[in-house]
Amino acid sequence: MKLGILGGGQLGMMMCQAARNNNIDTIIYSDFLDSPAVHFSNNHFISDYNDLSKIDEFINECDVITYEFENIPYETLKHINKKLKVFPSPSVNNIIQDRLTEKNFINKLDIDTVPFLEVSDKKLSKIDEDFFPAILKTRRMGYDGKGQSVINDLRSLTEIEQDTYILEKKIDLKQEISVITVRYQDESLFSYLPIDNTHKDQILFKSISPALINQDLKLKALMWSEKIIKSLDYIGVICVEFFIDKNDKLYVNEIAPRVHNSGHLTIESYNISQFESHVRAVCNLEKIEPKIQNEAEMLNILGSDIFKYRNQVINDNQFFHDYFKNEAKKGRKMGHLTKIKN
Repeated sequence: MKLGILGGGQLGMMMCQAARNNNIDTIIYSDFLDSPAVHFSNNHFISDYNDLSKIDEFINECDVITYEFENIPYETLKHINKKLKVFPSPSVNNIIQDRLTEKNFINKLDIDTVPFLEVSDKKLSKIDEDFFPAILKTRRMGYDGKGQSVINDLRSLTEIEQDTYILEKKIDLKQEISVITVRYQDESLFSYLPIDNTHKDQILFKSISPALINQDLKLKALMWSEKIIKSLDYIGVICVEFFIDKNDKLYVNEIAPRVHNSGHLTIESYNISQFESHVRAVCNLEKIEPKIQNEAEMLNILGSDIFKYRNQVINDNQFFHDYFKNEAKKGRKMGHLTKIKN
């Protein structure tokens, strides 16, 4: 079987590694030659995601197609899906690529999000000052804190371009967690235990599994994640990110329709990683239920910090993953280190 992967970053790289362990060839399509996944794939195409003639060449090399980041153009995914199955379905991205449609979808499932408003004259004319402070977010694109800023009053919004942002009420945040769930083509699904996440400068710094939360929060997070994946008729691995406030109230923050940074520790801490789960689901292989084997902590390695890890001996029970990126930009994810506890 030949698995096509749109996107060539570290998530695609680790998908390629999982696929190889299951005797599946991988073909990467990326718009950037210095992409980690290119070095681990059996074949690759480098071109713009809107280059449909090159996309057609890519399709002809694949048996099934998936993607490693959510901002693949929706029209491109639709074009592919007419000729070859894409998992998860392009309809998922059509919801999740826009924060407004994503939050409306979540709320229609009777699942809580942080209170939010569409930034438009009609909505802002009714806003109360007690909604502030709030966080202004672009409706499309943006990750690791990009496209976000804190707004302290209504006057600060007078020059904002309409209909391209949402405004979220800033909550008294206690904790951030994530849940990774996989759903197979026979509709069976499994969830990994909730993961505790710490961010620095809006970028994931550390993840711990399992999360230090009470049983009620654990069960609610798992239930909501599974409700979301079923409602999307989703195939593959999905990650749902949650906020917990000081009163232990749970909110869905965002949905990532892909394998996720917080789930890297599943490679060493579970019997099956999130990457192998995804490959098995989209390729319709035999399903395996994830079972935790070790508690674990994952540290992201950013920018020039990678050089310290490339030149040091790693201790037992520690696992260093290098993404083999050439340019170590500030804040760029260059690798990660997972520590397991026996």
